[in-house]
Amino acid sequence: MSSIPGIDLTKLPDTPFVRSARQKSTELEGVFLNTLVSQMMSGLDARNGFGGGQAEETWRSMQSEQLANSIAQNGGIGLADDILRSLLQTQEAKTTPSSSTGN
Repeated sequence: MSSIPGIDLTKLPDTPFVRSARQKSTELEGVFLNTLVSQMMSGLDARNGFGGGQAEETWRSMQSEQLANSIAQNGGIGLADDILRSLLQTQEAKTTPSSSTGN
């Protein structure tokens, strides 16, 4: 269930804007998840894996990024849906004429 009500994402038209907004929302969720996964992995003892060092740090960074992107591309944690709703609501507010007369 979304924390941002109002837009049913299953009924969105297949337009270039919606596709782009959906992709960017998923990418942003991936960035957030990468930060989360990187922090989780930073607490692991490197000596029990591949011996530590610069190579393992690089490998862990790449592993965190790939894991986060995989999570985001396969449904994520729902953050992309909320971001997409927010983007669409912002776009709708910009294109809907206001009811004020400007007096």
